[in-house]
This record gives sequence, C-alpha cells and structure tokens, in this order.
Amino acid sequence: MNVAQSRILRRAGLTAFLGVAALMLSGCSISSDNVLNFGFASGVTPQGRRIGDLWTWSVIAALVMGIIVWVLIFWVVLFHRKKKSSPEFPRQTAYNVPLELFYTAVPFVIIAVLFYFTVVVQNYVDEKQADPDVQVDVTAYQWNWKFGYRTIDLKDGAAKYEGTDEEEQAAAEAAATPGEGAEGSEDGEFVPGPINGASTQDLSYLHYNKIETVGSSDEIPVLVLPTGKRIEFVLASSDVIHGFWVPEFLFKRDVLPNPEENHSDNVFQISEIEREGSFVGRCTEMCGTFHSMMNFEVRAVSPERFEQYIELRKPTSEGGEALTNAQALEAIGESPIATSTSPFETDRTVRTAATVAEGN
Repeated sequence: MNVAQSRILRRAGLTAFLGVAALMLSGCSISSDNVLNFGFASGVTPQGRRIGDLWTWSVIAALVMGIIVWVLIFWVVLFHRKKKSSPEFPRQTAYNVPLELFYTAVPFVIIAVLFYFTVVVQNYVDEKQADPDVQVDVTAYQWNWKFGYRTIDLKDGAAKYEGTDEEEQAAAEAAATPGEGAEGSEDGEFVPGPINGASTQDLSYLHYNKIETVGSSDEIPVLVLPTGKRIEFVLASSDVIHGFWVPEFLFKRDVLPNPEENHSDNVFQISEIEREGSFVGRCTEMCGTFHSMMNFEVRAVSPERFEQYIELRKPTSEGGEALTNAQALEAIGESPIATSTSPFETDRTVRTAATVAEGN
C-alpha cells in the first residue's frame, strides 16, 4: 500500500468515525413508530397524515440531495487535490456550460415539485364542507380556553342539536350597540368607538353556547369530541392573539380577536379523528405572562359515548342542573381530568435570594 492510498483510508476512517460519533452524541431516540416522522407527531386525522407525508418525503428528498452534495464534495477533496509531487493543478471544469445548466435547472425543478405538493396538501387541509357533524366554538383568553358546542348532528337519526345560548348572545349583541358603552359621550350624545363605531370592549363577535367547558388555573379544559365525524372549529379571542395547536393535528391556527374585522379565516375542519385518546393542545402565540401554561386537552371518544356525554351536559327539562364536564366524563368511563397535561404552578410571588436561601 502506497502513501497516497494509506492517506485516503485514514481520511475515510476518520470521516466514518465522526459520523458515528455525531449520531451517538445527538441523543436522539429512534423507534419503529417515529423513525420516518423525523420528529413530527403521528397524525390522528386525514389532514394530519397528509401533512406528515409531505413532511416525510420533503425531508427524504433533502437528505438525498444532501448525500449527493456530500459525496461530490468528498470526491473533489480526496481525488482532485493538488499533488505535492506535481506542480500541475488537477483538471479544471470551469465554464462547463452543460454542467452549469444542469445544476442551475435542478434546484428549480425541485422547488416546483415541492411547491406543487405543498399546494395540493394545503388545499386539502383548508377544504370545508357544508353541514359538519359537530361545530365547536373555541374562545381563547388570557390565559385559558372556553369550548362550546354550537351544533351537533351525527347523522344517526337523532335530532340536530342547536347549542347557541340565545339569551347570552342577545345580551352580548345588545351591549355592543354602536356608540353605546363606547369611549365616552359629549353633550349627552354617544361618541362612536374606534371599531366601526363599537367599543374596544365589544365582545359581541364571540359565540355563547348552552354547553360550555371553561378552563381555570386549577383545571385543564377538556374538549370532548367524537371519532369518525367531521368537526368544524370556529376560533376567536376575547383579548390578544393566541394560537390553537393540537400536535397530532400537525398544524396550528391563529386565534384573533374580532376575526371578521381582522379579515381572517377563523374556521377550519378536520374530516375525522381516527382513534380514541387524549391529545394535548397548546397556545402557540406568545400572549403574555402565563402563555406557557395555556394548555388544553382534546378527548376523542366513540360517537355513542359522545352522545351520552352531551345528554349528561344538557340542562334537564325540569330545569335541573346539568353535569359538569368532569362529572359527565366520569359517567361515561373517562378520566374526569386531563391526562395529557396538568395545571402549572401559577404562583408568581416575588422572591429574593435571601428568602429562597431560607426556604421561604
């Protein structure tokens, strides 16, 4: 073995060693369930699976291109270096027009292919159908969530449920009459507010429902939904911008105050939740002090148990109290509290180094 061959083998061995060391030091766990997700959660909706497939094949394409580039780089470094024994430079390939056209055209082809599949998946994710099985109102506020059922029609012969609380809705709309309760008055006349005459405190754009689940600092709100049914979410914020994100849905949506005035599409649908389970939800928009604590849970149950749950949450015909969210969940055999996340400690008492040292 000559000196040149020995040098090549040493460099190849060093490269292999560094590659193995990088994998070991990365600390990444690899399992058969998520190896092709490249860090993504496994989707539980058709939309989520389509997004996951796009992500997987995009990463694979990027890795293939990366490997080609790495091979070319190492090939040039190892076999086209200037030799100490010769004053001549290796053969140069500058101004090779066919080669330059090739590596200029290939990136455009790659971008066009990725753009095409991205648009196809995006259109599928954004698709809406009339008359969804369940329509859910999602209201975000600093720093928690309120969920309500606007309509339920599981297409199983049962009557369609209309969940709007007409009294609360009318009261909110009456309080937002243009000019009233706005920014002040002059000479006995109302002064129009800044939002098309309405006050900045106008919350009439929110939707109020008979069955609602409201989160608190001590209780994570659990949104109960049926599997196998098309579900529509209607998003709105009562204060600042928030973000609605269930990792297993594989996409998030901004939650804006007064969506119509902000010209935002605050409605999206999922074709179905494909399996039962508990899925954590989070706020993805930095919304203030307790943003990191603004979690919720989606609890997917069978349509039969979902119907039982809704019946338990409805006020009785005799005017009796309906069961709470936790009580209704327990009645259908589910955990009454969230299982995917837990309340955070919200104590923000100012402490000094001295008090901490003393254990206070």
